[in-house]
Amino acid sequence: MIQPVGRETRYSPVAGTWTEGDEGSPTWVVVDPDDLVDAAKRYGVSDQALVILEHHRPGAHPERGPRPLRGHVDRSADGELVLSVPTLSYVEETRDVLTGSLTCIVRKDVVITAELGQSRILPHALDKLTSGVPVPDDGVHEVLAAIMLTLVAQAGDVEASLGDAVADTEAVVFTSNRTTGDPLQRIYDLKREIAEARRALGPIASVVPMLAAETEQQHSRRHDARPWLRRTQVIADRLDRHLDTHDELLDAMLSVHLSQVSVRQNEDMRKISAWAAIAAVPTLIAGIYGMNFRHMPELDWTYGYPIVVVAMLVICGGLYARFRKSGWL
Repeated sequence: MIQPVGRETRYSPVAGTWTEGDEGSPTWVVVDPDDLVDAAKRYGVSDQALVILEHHRPGAHPERGPRPLRGHVDRSADGELVLSVPTLSYVEETRDVLTGSLTCIVRKDVVITAELGQSRILPHALDKLTSGVPVPDDGVHEVLAAIMLTLVAQAGDVEASLGDAVADTEAVVFTSNRTTGDPLQRIYDLKREIAEARRALGPIASVVPMLAAETEQQHSRRHDARPWLRRTQVIADRLDRHLDTHDELLDAMLSVHLSQVSVRQNEDMRKISAWAAIAAVPTLIAGIYGMNFRHMPELDWTYGYPIVVVAMLVICGGLYARFRKSGWL
């Protein structure tokens, strides 16, 4: 399900727009995750940064299984930044949240990136840089800004899709038509996907303060680096609040659904009790006359049998009318 971005590609700014090709400095390099370490060596990344990279690159911790990398930022003694952060994508058909990984190595004149997953953060960031959309900062930090802003924008799309799924689930919970599936299963499935989205969004939010601190130490024009980082932090915090709201709404739906189930069960129990009471009348009379004692009243009556049958029907009819009036039937 998770696929790498593609072959190694280089981009450089030409006349204010990033274009494919090796036109000079700065350079943005996009590589396959498996080639990230080799690319870092080719572009002169220091040995210390390579050691740091081993703990950041996608697939570096196979014991974590399918879980995304925890977001983190490290800086080598030579000033190279190594950034790893989870990515998010959403499958509308199955209402599944998929997570991936994004790794960046930022040097003074080159930024090397690799992405694992279906979010396509790097292609979308490239669209920003090549379409003339204003991106704050400059040089390699312009690439970093485009990537981080695209990352939270993609997370925003996932949050919006989850919100739509929650709204659809709300309609299912409050409808009397159960052909759409079990609401309880849908609620739990959505809560699981929201939890996965929050697990991935949490590291993104935690990375921003670390990235701001490291960038300020490395970037000479500090006042240029801060605004887009603050914007990224604000967006990440807002998305987390929205996801929390979605989760609380699902909790409310769960309570309502369980209340509806309890009400329906009570209605069923009242109906069962009412019919049991109606059935008890002929059962009782038939049981008494089925004792076959020698001396019992009305045994010698000519019209005893039809009178007893009529009496049973009248009593049962009266009980039925009474239960209907009280709402039990």
